[in-house]
Amino acid sequence: MLLRLIIVVLASMSTSLMQAQNIDSLYRCLDIAIAETPKYIESKESRIAELKGRLHKSSDKKESYDTSRSLYQEYMPYINDSAIVYLQTCISLSEQMGERSRAAECRALLALQCSNTGMFDEAQAILQEVNITNIDSMALGRYYEACRHVFGELAYYSRVPGQRELYTDKANEYKQLMYATLPPDDNSVLCMHEQDEQNAGNLEKSMSINDHWLNKVEYGSHPFALTALYRYLEYKAKGDSIEMMRWVIESALADIRNCVMNQGSMWEICNQLMVHGDIDRASRYINFASDCAGRFGSRVRNWQIQPLLLSIDRAYRDENERAKNQLRFFVGAISILALSLIASLFYVNRQRKRLGAARDELHDKNDQLSESNNQLSGLNSQLSTLNTQLTAKNLQLSQLNQRIAEAGRIKEEYVGRFMRLCSLYIDKMDQFRKRVNKMVKNHEYQDLYNMTRSQEFKDKELEELYDSFDAAFLHLFPDFVEKFNALLIPEERITLQKGERMNTSLRIFALIRLGIEDSSKIAEFLHYSVNTIYNYRARIKNGAISERERFEENVKKIDN
Repeated sequence: MLLRLIIVVLASMSTSLMQAQNIDSLYRCLDIAIAETPKYIESKESRIAELKGRLHKSSDKKESYDTSRSLYQEYMPYINDSAIVYLQTCISLSEQMGERSRAAECRALLALQCSNTGMFDEAQAILQEVNITNIDSMALGRYYEACRHVFGELAYYSRVPGQRELYTDKANEYKQLMYATLPPDDNSVLCMHEQDEQNAGNLEKSMSINDHWLNKVEYGSHPFALTALYRYLEYKAKGDSIEMMRWVIESALADIRNCVMNQGSMWEICNQLMVHGDIDRASRYINFASDCAGRFGSRVRNWQIQPLLLSIDRAYRDENERAKNQLRFFVGAISILALSLIASLFYVNRQRKRLGAARDELHDKNDQLSESNNQLSGLNSQLSTLNTQLTAKNLQLSQLNQRIAEAGRIKEEYVGRFMRLCSLYIDKMDQFRKRVNKMVKNHEYQDLYNMTRSQEFKDKELEELYDSFDAAFLHLFPDFVEKFNALLIPEERITLQKGERMNTSLRIFALIRLGIEDSSKIAEFLHYSVNTIYNYRARIKNGAISERERFEENVKKIDN
């Protein structure tokens, strides 16, 4: 039973990971599509230019009407003003040909185009011009659809309760007329049915309608984008965050590739990104959506985008404030480190004086011992054992002196370099502070964000730190690399790249040679995880010529 439960949990985790990876892949596709927008626009403009050329050459009103209708279809999601112009051309040509149904249908489409972009007064005025007597059912259905849309939008944006209820009743009345007039498989009918079921909470029914709608439209087309957007809304209502993001990104991809500038999907994506704190991606996408809305000429979409832009701006201001606080903290920390360094220098100097006094005292003691040896020459036979022990002690003391001298030299070398690095870092932080202060003063928030977001500053400083460490260490131990490789079997010896003094493996064991054996301290200095340092140490020790357990002791014995 326990094993089965573990298998189910692991399978669930694996599925969730794969779904998250699929969403990341879709985001990459979305970024690529945004970058290739000029290519899609060029293709759209080419089709429009071809249709305009055909319209210019056309001498037949029927052909001119068909071409103008095609131009309207191209401009309908692309540039609102141009779509309106060609719909007006279609109305004029229909009236000249005596096609009342076509004229009525085009006026209904014109009213829809206006209401979709917030021009509600214009839409109502156009609908009042429509004569619905003796027109076919398709034109009549489009008229009812346009009326429903205008009053539905007025109800949504109205802030007067009584007026809102009036608009809602009219919208529902025209919706029922639309259902009774248009074919059941019409995209607008399917869309309204699906909305009705969603609003009623019948998600299974609305999903069934959406399945039928998806089978009817072509994948990647403009109608597909709308269908995918409604599927997103259903999964959002169900609380399925993975599927809802998959479908809304699919919708946005279809919009971008079809040059749809009146984008609702991208706005929804930005809202979700803001909820999850992905401000950078939300900023890129909402700016793209804003540019598209500007090209299309939609007041409604700009109204929707503006609050989100303000939210992103506030988020960036908060991020800049946090960056300023961090900068103040780092300046304070460096000041404390500088004071600590000064105190350390005083302490080291004091210890050196004590060490010198101890050496002088030791020298005096050695002289006294030599004099005593001359005075006690007659007792050499009795004290031979004692002399042997004393000789051994002197050898150990000499080795201790050598190590003390070497430690002093290493400390002098690294203290000097540490003082220089701290001075450089203080200067760099002051320059960085001045630059940030100037950018904040000039309201260059985007540039400031781009500058602080990049890892380049940190990577460059780490590279300089490593280079300084390599130079100082190899100055103290110029033959370290050769002697270190001599402790390894030939196939495990380290070969440095051209211009490279030391690599990560050599730096780890260089720190061990200096007496820093704690992996956590080594990891902190080299900016790696503790596990990574353990793995490096284990891998190198596995290639040792002699005993693996004594490898690090042998490294510590490498002299200069």
